[in-house]
Amino acid sequence: MESEPDIEQEAYEWLRGHLSGFLRFDGERIPLKIAPLPDGRFVAPVMVAMQIAADTVLELPDDGDGDLHLMVSLEKFDERTETGGSADRWRIYHGDPPDVNWAFITIDASKYHGYFIDGEVFLRPNTLDNGGAPICRTLNQTQIAEVRAAIYTQFRADSEAPVVVGVDQGGFDVRRQFDLIRLTAPKGVVITDQASAVATLATLAKNA
Repeated sequence: MESEPDIEQEAYEWLRGHLSGFLRFDGERIPLKIAPLPDGRFVAPVMVAMQIAADTVLELPDDGDGDLHLMVSLEKFDERTETGGSADRWRIYHGDPPDVNWAFITIDASKYHGYFIDGEVFLRPNTLDNGGAPICRTLNQTQIAEVRAAIYTQFRADSEAPVVVGVDQGGFDVRRQFDLIRLTAPKGVVITDQASAVATLATLAKNA
């Protein structure tokens, strides 16, 4: 079926809430973690065989009927060049990489709940200054209590030392000790600057 705006938004939010899954290529299926880039693409450390495969499908988080299946293109890059900051962004999200080969990931198309969705739906640049990095620093310095409260509200679980690793128009990416979670902004709320980020976080936390 052709996609509709509501299912496209749901698929995008699913993607942002599931940055860990499996990459299927040439008969192989390997665990893979991705991180978002400010230009709307994603980045990951990959095996050389993944880079040269004809077809690559990213399953988030798995291959079930309710999961997101992404047909993706991989573009290798050298982290020793000016693009190396993209590799550092992945490390901020996930820690030490299992591979030393890096690739930009572009989504060509997807399948979600029986719908086929064009890849452009997922290409959403982060319009916040420097991809939200200055806001992350402020939140981690001054708003950790609110971050923990927001996590409890959404997941009913406490987090001892959460770190905000990403902020964009639609929410916050938070790294915990053993995983990465997504705090999604309330429907209709758009984060445009530091003040709106703090206000959104407070809204998410107030029911804790």
